[in-house]
Amino acid sequence: MPRVLTGKHVLFGFVGAFGIIIGVNMILAVNAVKTFPGLEVKNSYVASQEFNKRKAAQEALGWSLAVENLNGELRLSFTDTAGRPVALKALDATIGRPTTQTQDVAPDWRFDGIAYVAKVVLTPGNWDVRLIATAQDGTTFAQTRELFIKG
Repeated sequence: MPRVLTGKHVLFGFVGAFGIIIGVNMILAVNAVKTFPGLEVKNSYVASQEFNKRKAAQEALGWSLAVENLNGELRLSFTDTAGRPVALKALDATIGRPTTQTQDVAPDWRFDGIAYVAKVVLTPGNWDVRLIATAQDGTTFAQTRELFIKG
């Protein structure tokens, strides 16, 4: 005897399909909120008032930055307008995933005369290098650079 498709079967199929869709969306929303690192600045208005001054001071340095990952060694090469290496007063650089702070690493950087170098083992995927470098005169140079590690 052939099976008959009834309204009850269609209702269960409809509710089941939408239940799966809603369930997956809820899981994704909860994970997005749990991994959100929080505020970037305490007061966005005050930060915006200082932005142009900080940007002009950073651009006046004339520095370029190159980020390379070579054989488990991360290199941050700061150069001036003449292409010479720049020795910093201070460097605060963190490597982490763009979407979460759980894998953030703040390695110990050393200046080898050409670049700032740190031993860091990065798994394949997208990484961000977030850094704040301080020039010898106290000027701040802040950037975030994307780094893709092939798998």
